[in-house]
Amino acid sequence: MTLSLLNSQARTVLAIGVLAAAAALGAPAAGAPPHLERRGAATQLIVDGKPWLILGGEVSNTGSTDMAGMDTVWPQLQRLHLNTALVGTAWAWVEPKEGAFDFKWVDQLIEGARAHDLRLVFLWFGSWKNSLSSFAPGWVKADQRRFPRVRIRSGQSVEILTPLSEAARDGDERAYVAFMRHLAQVDGERHTVLMIQMENEVGVLGDSRDRGAEADAAFAGPVPQELLEALGKAQSALLRTPSAAGAPAGAPAAGGSGWEKAFGPGNTADEAFMAWQYGRYMGHIAAAGKAVYPIPVYTNTWIVQPSDRGPGDYPSGGPEPRVLDIWKAAAPAIDFNAPDIYLPDFDVWTGRFHRPDNPLFIPESRGDSAGVANAFFAIGEHAAIGYSPFGIDEAHRLSTQAAAAGAPLPLGRGYAVLGQLASRILQRQSDGGITGAWLNSGHPRQDSTIGGYTIHFELRRDRRDPSKVAQLGCALALAEGPDAFIVAGTDVQVTFSPAPPADGIAGIADAELGTVTDGTWVASRKMSGDDIVLDYDLAAAAQTGQSGSGLRFGPDGPIVQRVLLYRYR
Repeated sequence: MTLSLLNSQARTVLAIGVLAAAAALGAPAAGAPPHLERRGAATQLIVDGKPWLILGGEVSNTGSTDMAGMDTVWPQLQRLHLNTALVGTAWAWVEPKEGAFDFKWVDQLIEGARAHDLRLVFLWFGSWKNSLSSFAPGWVKADQRRFPRVRIRSGQSVEILTPLSEAARDGDERAYVAFMRHLAQVDGERHTVLMIQMENEVGVLGDSRDRGAEADAAFAGPVPQELLEALGKAQSALLRTPSAAGAPAGAPAAGGSGWEKAFGPGNTADEAFMAWQYGRYMGHIAAAGKAVYPIPVYTNTWIVQPSDRGPGDYPSGGPEPRVLDIWKAAAPAIDFNAPDIYLPDFDVWTGRFHRPDNPLFIPESRGDSAGVANAFFAIGEHAAIGYSPFGIDEAHRLSTQAAAAGAPLPLGRGYAVLGQLASRILQRQSDGGITGAWLNSGHPRQDSTIGGYTIHFELRRDRRDPSKVAQLGCALALAEGPDAFIVAGTDVQVTFSPAPPADGIAGIADAELGTVTDGTWVASRKMSGDDIVLDYDLAAAAQTGQSGSGLRFGPDGPIVQRVLLYRYR
């Protein structure tokens, strides 16, 4: 029997009533749905009362409608040590005819995930996916009078629903609310579904803004005072210094008579205008969905590419870092904005998106060795909620081939380590005792201070020929108590210095290779002698405050080591 046939109306009404009462009291109810919660130094995803670290993978766009294919994918996701799959559902699929809803694919995905002990994040492909309105229902696409499109500078309309259309917004909202109400009915007790991604990589392509008649009138009209006030409080760099005499530098233009007056002429004003329009549209839908089932909602961003000349080459108005304050003001019901990062400067983009009011999640990225490094860095350095490479249903086929040859994919090895360390990672994210390193030839070293020590990460050097250096390395370090650390890594070497450095030199009292099993450290090998000596020139090492010893992680990782330090002078 599918979930859609279950008669749980009375149970759902009761559950929603309990949740509403708990929300009114300012505390989650027992059995509350997944939610975000600030715990110490980190904002974490709480599932069934405990923090949850998403070790995820996103199924390709329409892969979630191929149920025979998914039957082969689910067990392979387990082989890759995922705990969460990101899957799409579309407005066109759940409302193929106006007013007639069909959730068969939603139910089958939930059933498949439960059968394989996995959780889900649903991607709502409503009005937009990769800027375009390709996943809107055919009856919406065909009625351009009722559901108008974006018009670009040439006067031509493009296949992008304008975010200024109340009819499109209301139609998307009705379908989304029906979807969320269905989730509350079939999953309000089991919590298989953790979060919702609202739309996908939104924004205008082909121009910096919508130039239809309604959009032109709104662009020439006043900027909403609530936005100007929010940006003033955020001291947003988007606001230009107004020309009004006596106005303080950086203050919004008095009255905001037009977007160009507030933001300056050109692309900056255009992008700010579209950010507000998309944010209001999507925030309105998110709020309506939360009213029936309040689980976290986020957006994802097609980030600026090196070759892009300006907004329109990338989706103009999407939640880029430069307009994130606008999105925060426009869409308070959206919990955070997440980046899709395929570019090599992963460390730069994670830093731009991770803010006190914007916890980090990576919904799309790479699933190779570089992806493992990305995951270690995001989770360790930025307390990320989780990580998810795209096209995981294609990666599972590679995993099958690799497993047959006796060599599992790097992602599987990386997720296996993150999975065994997950409870400790989440605890250390909360208390600040965690760091991550992401190293390559352009960034071969990194220093981080936790647990009373500065940890020095660098790319692994060959023992016999120190001029040979690994090209890519990653590590994640956890402070485990006085002078004790657990470190996981690949192609790195790690040394320690007391913080502050005047407190002597750090030596290795004990080091072990092992695993964390059921929360307990289990040693498999003692590490000493050649295992830990990185530099036999002890005089040179002492001059730099080092003992010459440290931890070495080879290319076949990640592996996990536990080290106990001592200090001497």
